[in-house]
Amino acid sequence: MLDVEFAQVSDPGRIREQNEDCLGYVLPESPAQVRSRGWLFALADGVGGHQQGEVASRAAVESLLAGFRAVTAGESHLALLPRLVQAANAQVHETALVAGAGGTGMATTLVACALRFDRAVVAHVGDSRCYLVRSGRAMALTRDHTVASEQARLGILSAQEAAAVPTRHVLSRSLGANLFVSVEISDNHVLPGDVLLLCSDGLHGPVGASEMGRIVSHTSDLKSAAQELMALANQRDGSDNISVQLIRIRSVERMGMYRGRPYKLR
Repeated sequence: MLDVEFAQVSDPGRIREQNEDCLGYVLPESPAQVRSRGWLFALADGVGGHQQGEVASRAAVESLLAGFRAVTAGESHLALLPRLVQAANAQVHETALVAGAGGTGMATTLVACALRFDRAVVAHVGDSRCYLVRSGRAMALTRDHTVASEQARLGILSAQEAAAVPTRHVLSRSLGANLFVSVEISDNHVLPGDVLLLCSDGLHGPVGASEMGRIVSHTSDLKSAAQELMALANQRDGSDNISVQLIRIRSVERMGMYRGRPYKLR
């Protein structure tokens, strides 16, 4: 059956005193839950300043994890994750309203990865990313929801221009900004030896995908790889909070789907 190992690190960086990132996970408590529910990993990067970002990211992650723990056994992750992210968005939005004037501008990014059988379902809002590292190469499974990225997709900016303009950090989607949010989701096949990398822009800003792939692939210990990535981001920039989760796939259970129900492949 599916088996994974993981490590995570988070650091405020070299300039900011507070860490407004939040990381979390839900692990199966029994072999039966490996098949009925699986694993969930989540990372959020709060925005708003004056502790608002910290409150927003924590509210989003806690809502997501609580919803996943309460899930009906066997529910499709493709159907589940968008619903849980919408609930997390409502929680952040409500938290901002309760805070009154102090909650103005409270929002957060969120990237989540649910694992079961031989599939990794990734849901995200904002510019926190998920990469799949395979054979030494890191491939992005998410696309940034920023003004610059949207302009690049429309052909208004080139990829090089989008990476340099001031709006590259301005979010076009975030949790908490509105009562409803558009959640982007993907379903991905995973193989033994694959590593899923979730991170905030404090990492993927100064550290490129090729470097992520090299470090993760050449470092057998996931904790050491995560710390090396964090140190490199701090060395090159360090102006933002830096967070990363690494999940290595040890083994998978090959499954097919028939009329929405999984069946084991021989």
